[in-house]
Amino acid sequence: MQSVQSMESRRELESFGEQKTPEDLEPTVAEEKGEAAPHAEEGERCPSVLQPEQKGSPEEEEELQKETRAMWEREQSQLKSHVITFDTEEWQRDHGFSGLKRVGGVDLSFIKGDDVNACASLVVLSYPELEVLYEECQMVCLTAPYVAGFLGFREVPSLVDAIERLQLEDSSLMPQILLVDGNGILHHRGFGFACHLGVLTGLPCIGVAKNLLQVDGLENNDRHKEQIRELRRGGDRFCLMGDSGTTLGMALKSCDKSAKPIYVSVGHKISLESAVRLTVNCCKYRTPEPIRQADIRSREYIRKHFPVPELTEPTPPEEDRGTGDAPCAAAPDENNPMLSLEKDTAPDCD
Repeated sequence: MQSVQSMESRRELESFGEQKTPEDLEPTVAEEKGEAAPHAEEGERCPSVLQPEQKGSPEEEEELQKETRAMWEREQSQLKSHVITFDTEEWQRDHGFSGLKRVGGVDLSFIKGDDVNACASLVVLSYPELEVLYEECQMVCLTAPYVAGFLGFREVPSLVDAIERLQLEDSSLMPQILLVDGNGILHHRGFGFACHLGVLTGLPCIGVAKNLLQVDGLENNDRHKEQIRELRRGGDRFCLMGDSGTTLGMALKSCDKSAKPIYVSVGHKISLESAVRLTVNCCKYRTPEPIRQADIRSREYIRKHFPVPELTEPTPPEEDRGTGDAPCAAAPDENNPMLSLEKDTAPDCD
């Protein structure tokens, strides 16, 4: 049975560069070392550690961000050496994925106007039925700053904690693979969010992004748009090869009725071919069901516990990362409000 990476191994991976950590970065280091992310009781916000009085001048903030970025670049490089880009599990080598029983999805949703308090969601679905077997939502505090290209350092620790809680609570429900809303090796430095989560958990991981991250010569230009128009049926795809000659991922029409492709890349412990085939099999809508269900539950938790009275209509999704989910098979149940939720998210940078 696939199990989460040992705590000792995880601490060792997360400690890269620790000896070079600037003293000024102490609030961020706790997450990088793998310490449990701060969390709140149900329906409560976390006490924010980023109070205005703790912030320095603009010049000091800029210098701090430069130091943070330099440190994270070093750690990304170290962690990247652990990424595996080929099939490692027996079920991956079977065309029908015989032996795969559980697929996981993760998501974080934020309270409107609050970039510190977030709801971390983990779901586990049966495969191939795609029925929810397990779900957990928990409020967490993200103390690390957001730096484009380094989203994993900010959000991954909370998700690793969620997976470890499941391992302790009921290991029989552990996912055999994780699908992530973000990129894997399709990344500026070849180590996106899906790689980060995969390496720290030891689980196979697939990155699924809604927009093309333009790296290594990849561009959302007229040629790319023409290739998208040539995608006719669910499962149609084309290769994303960078100027370096490296295949970074696949643009995939995930279901017949989806107007826009998704971008699949390897995160950890799976080949690109297997990642694409499994992603197609997990799609009832444009977004793979494990990611979609984690997204639905995290946003519903936020709405339930932190309502915004002045909003009477769901906020439309941002163009950058709206789900745009068209059904692949049956139409959604109009009586199920969970299917009508939208999401506010940041652009695909990781």
